[in-house]
Amino acid sequence: QVQLVESGGGLVQAGGSLRLSCAASGRTFSWSTMAWFRQAPGKEREFVAAITWTGGNTYYADSVKGRFTSSRDNAKNTVYLQINSLKPEDTAVYYCAARLKPTISSWDYDYRYWGQGTQVTVSS
Repeated sequence: QVQLVESGGGLVQAGGSLRLSCAASGRTFSWSTMAWFRQAPGKEREFVAAITWTGGNTYYADSVKGRFTSSRDNAKNTVYLQINSLKPEDTAVYYCAARLKPTISSWDYDYRYWGQGTQVTVSS
């Protein structure tokens, strides 16, 4: 079993920055892939970013490339999502997810473990 806890969300003005964290505990494997998804009100959940646990390979949705950066601290079993140049359309609940496989996927059904989410609200 893997437990994921997100933090770092909040209310920020457009153009601002946030750093989201996802702390993993339990049955964590060095070859697991971590991902971030988000869900805005009235919209489907969408893929944002993913990072492999060992190789540090990353993959981003086109809508966030150049503004979002995912990183990880293996010693702390924590992944991060740095969000810069925030836009009102970035407003959503951001979820961390874990996939106990070494390859990246942008499909939510490929991720077995999910956190409770953290709210990001961007005011214009």
